[in-house]
Amino acid sequence: MSYIFGLTIESLVAALLLLTILYCARLNKQIARLKADEQAMKACVVELVTATENAERAIAGLKLTVTEAEDTLSTRLREAEKFSGSIASNLHAGNELLNRLRKIAQANNLLADNVAVVRPAKETAGVSALDPKAVAAAAQAFADRAQARVHGRAA
Repeated sequence: MSYIFGLTIESLVAALLLLTILYCARLNKQIARLKADEQAMKACVVELVTATENAERAIAGLKLTVTEAEDTLSTRLREAEKFSGSIASNLHAGNELLNRLRKIAQANNLLADNVAVVRPAKETAGVSALDPKAVAAAAQAFADRAQARVHGRAA
């Protein structure tokens, strides 16, 4: 009986050792998988850091581009404001010139009506005192002088 009891204990110890060896093999496989996952995780972290650095460089480039675009836009806006002011000034001068020409035309019509009443239809020496061509030439000369003054101020 003592042999059976010893053999049973030895068999039980052997079975426990076998289970321990199998459990250690299983743990070894899990540790190997964890190490592989660790390597994959490290590679993922490296890729993430690289992507972050690339994004930071891209953001810096975009900021520089935005700054340049803002400078260009502000310059163009200032030029547009100057041009708008020039156009407004020219428009005002043109309106003044148009009003003067209207007054000249009205005065010419009034004068022509008064002359027609005072003078007979036949003019002396065949030349009209208020030749329409002469009035038009005078008005054109006046408009040219006014336009020259406007362009002289705008330039």
